[in-house]
Amino acid sequence: MSIPKKILTLCLVFFLGIGMGYVSEHGLSENSRFESFTENLFRAEVSANTLTLHYALADPASQGIKKSAVSLGTVSSDAASAEETARLCQNYEKQLKNFHYSRLSKDNQLTLDMLLLYFHTRASLGKNYILDEPLGPSLGIQAQLPVLLAEYAFYTKEDISDYLKLLGTIKPYFQSILDFEKEKISSGCFMSNTTLDRILKQCSSFIQNPDSNYMDDIFAQKLKTFSNPKLSQKDQEELCTYHHKLIIQQVIPAYQELVSGLKTLRGSGKNSRGLAYFEGGRAYYLYLLQSQTGTYVPVKKIEQRLSAQLLKDYEEIQTLLKSDPSLASSLSQYSTAITLTPSQMLEKLPSLMAGDFPELKNTTYELRSVHESMKSFLSPAFYLTPPVDTGSPNVIYINNSGRSTSLELFGTLAHEGFPGHLYQTVSFSRSKPANIRYLITSSGYVEGWATYVESYAYQYAASLMTNLSRNSASSDFHDSDTSGTSDTSGRSSISNMSSASNATRLAWLNRSMNLCIYSLIDIGIHYRGWEQARVAAFLKAFGITNASAASEIYQYIVETPGNYLKYYWGYLNFLDLKKSCQNSMGADFDLKKFHRKIMEIGPVQFPVLEKYLKQEFTPSKKELPAGSSPCLILA
Repeated sequence: MSIPKKILTLCLVFFLGIGMGYVSEHGLSENSRFESFTENLFRAEVSANTLTLHYALADPASQGIKKSAVSLGTVSSDAASAEETARLCQNYEKQLKNFHYSRLSKDNQLTLDMLLLYFHTRASLGKNYILDEPLGPSLGIQAQLPVLLAEYAFYTKEDISDYLKLLGTIKPYFQSILDFEKEKISSGCFMSNTTLDRILKQCSSFIQNPDSNYMDDIFAQKLKTFSNPKLSQKDQEELCTYHHKLIIQQVIPAYQELVSGLKTLRGSGKNSRGLAYFEGGRAYYLYLLQSQTGTYVPVKKIEQRLSAQLLKDYEEIQTLLKSDPSLASSLSQYSTAITLTPSQMLEKLPSLMAGDFPELKNTTYELRSVHESMKSFLSPAFYLTPPVDTGSPNVIYINNSGRSTSLELFGTLAHEGFPGHLYQTVSFSRSKPANIRYLITSSGYVEGWATYVESYAYQYAASLMTNLSRNSASSDFHDSDTSGTSDTSGRSSISNMSSASNATRLAWLNRSMNLCIYSLIDIGIHYRGWEQARVAAFLKAFGITNASAASEIYQYIVETPGNYLKYYWGYLNFLDLKKSCQNSMGADFDLKKFHRKIMEIGPVQFPVLEKYLKQEFTPSKKELPAGSSPCLILA
């Protein structure tokens, strides 16, 4: 779950400029200068708004950070602010290039590489900032905000107070969004009525029962478990009463005003298609690909790589079905064969992955269930990263909505838990990275890695369901000693490891192909200008003939440009990096070492990741010559 970040102020730039000159004159090391720079950067970034600060740090004071006034911040709507942001990013890029690269430690070199690419990319947004969209039926802030507020952790009584104050800042925050949407109208890039109506429906569902809002229930639950110090029953009741009053008087009216304000703008949108039909839309889409996926490959090459993978997966599916024609009809049996609870699945994953991934000892996590009223709006599972200064709790939420098969849920828990988000986050934190690395990351790495490990999880599922089946059959056999019978119907095929492996492989290939198809459609809609009929024809070629399904896919991708590519293009980058390292090292390639290095490097853009992997997985390791450019793309 991402929280919007704010670029730093001019005051900070001025302060850093003075500070760097001072320490240079007084002979501090280049590493000290750089670490001072990044720490000041972190402190400013993390203080952008109360949500960002609280989710990042449990105790800001311990980091020397003073809390500012409680606020959700604002969404800037003027071109002057965007131009200023671009200048600030360019200034940061310039300052970063002034560090003596060869005098920095390897860790600091990596951080510098990542920051250079980040600010370079951020500065390239320019006037196309107006195509940003804070709202959206699925991923918009109006949908995420209740979840972010509901999960606002209470470490101290002050946190409870800050949270209650935050509820009163939703109105001005939403007003800044409305101002931004009005600016989008004047620039000709306001959303279509179809998208607007979906957003209005989502907002209305949140406020339809004001006297029984789920935020009240979650708030009461958190007060019961609060222990710093433990609250009396009377205090809990008084706080709950006040919280409900704020929901009725502040939160609900804020959403009502947002709904009313958006309704007045209905009909202002002139385009119901992709970004390609907006002025500057293609350039903005390229910016999204770079900033969200962390890749700098031309679109044509991305399409070629996606198409090659689609063909490869299709051919493998045909081979599997030719060797075992019954797989297709029996896939549903395999998809429901993991008869474990989510908790049991998570407990099994560390041992199942032990042959491919480094062990991660002493890892604790909490498994929680999504509130009943939130089930229809949230994904099957999600992971909440812990604050930087505590490293805990690591929380995985399960949505018990029944929308996933047991095999899909197993893959999802690998994605969110082991060896996915939780494993990656904890592994990276144990390498003691600079604090700024927790805030400025790469979604392509993060989601690509989690998708990459899903493919391993589907392999592990075959072994798991085979063992479960055999254990169950053995139990039945022993039970039958008294009755003289044994019922093992439906288990014989699953107890066959080869059949189970083929079935889970087929399931993964099906998922891979779907993600690949959606990624190609994403590019088609937003860069090539595909309209709905073109998308429907493309989907029909892959057997998706339902007109309603095709329309829903089209609309979702129109509203979430670049979203699928974070997952799938990221996944393909990890596949290709592994293949490259294997080819380079030959028989000396060590898969665990490869995965360990990826964890140590952490969430960076793929050019940076590739650079540092090559240093490790090249037989004749050659260090960069002194003074060389850290990122070739910026040379």
